[in-house]
Amino acid sequence: MARMLEAGEDVMFVARRLVILAAEDVGLADPQALPVAMAAQQAAHFVGMPEAVLPLTEAALYLALAPKSNSALTSYGAARELIQETGNEPVPMHLRNAPTGLMKSMGYGRGYKYAHDYESGVANQVHMPEKLKARKVYEPNPRDRKPGK
Repeated sequence: MARMLEAGEDVMFVARRLVILAAEDVGLADPQALPVAMAAQQAAHFVGMPEAVLPLTEAALYLALAPKSNSALTSYGAARELIQETGNEPVPMHLRNAPTGLMKSMGYGRGYKYAHDYESGVANQVHMPEKLKARKVYEPNPRDRKPGK
């Protein structure tokens, strides 16, 4: 990073690379990596050079020391591949919004389970189209942190 900045690279290009590093390489192994990188980008934009090196260096060190997981990248790739393979599958009826009487009479939203109604915060229902419900696009990396942990 220092080589790039000292050679005259645009500060926002460096900040952009840190944001990408946070999302692509650190990912869910440390969900705070992206907010740290975004804060550094905003701070660098706000203060400009030469002080911009401070928040950028802080973010670079944070990201270098963080555990790594690329599950966001691989999951998106798997989802994209699935879409290319299967095309546009319809959203399950119980997940469809029914803003009109006609839609409600057609079964839109019928049987929907609201996750907040369950103590666990998880509703046991299928969210994928029928043809795709057995397919997985996310394979957890052992380093992925669960929300709130």
